[in-house]
Amino acid sequence: MSTGIKTRSNGVSVCGWGEGDTDYAHYHDTEWGMPVTDDVKLYEKMCLEGFQAGLSWLTILRKRENFRVAFGGFEIEKVAGFGDQEVQELLNDSGIVRHRGKIEATINNAQAAVSTIERYGSLAKFFWGFEPAKHQPAQKLSEIAAKTTESEHMSKELKKLGWRFVGPTTCYSLMQADGIVNDHLTQCFRHPEIEVARKVAKKSI
Repeated sequence: MSTGIKTRSNGVSVCGWGEGDTDYAHYHDTEWGMPVTDDVKLYEKMCLEGFQAGLSWLTILRKRENFRVAFGGFEIEKVAGFGDQEVQELLNDSGIVRHRGKIEATINNAQAAVSTIERYGSLAKFFWGFEPAKHQPAQKLSEIAAKTTESEHMSKELKKLGWRFVGPTTCYSLMQADGIVNDHLTQCFRHPEIEVARKVAKKSI
């Protein structure tokens, strides 16, 4: 059975899911798993994870710059003020995923994010509050969960705060992508780099 690790021509070992496409490889090598503590970036990632539901992440990744333009750089207070006119403009924007429910959820979640920040001080403090006390590093792909007790708890708390499209699998994808957990396989060259970055990032929260 494959462990999910691939070895590149230069001898570097990487998570296999990041191979086969240059956009995916760049995302794996430079972004996925890097700890994020900036509220705008955390909000953006949660919104894009919501748009990804039922689609491939590669589809969203290739449209990400279009999403950023369409949603005003994902500035939380700006998106929170979007109304019917902006919704219609977004539905007419072929550069993004034109799904009314997901568009309206993104606006709703900006409004919920404002309330979350008021209550917790920052989105970073809220999201990183769900970092597991102990996370077992994965040596093979089959050991990586789709959701965890912590992501289920995060999902429940977000829904209480009024967020939408935030199921436990979506929440765990956020935790993985933004470094709240390190799910690069232990043999991947990024795993130790992410661990160092996580220790530094947590000091700033």
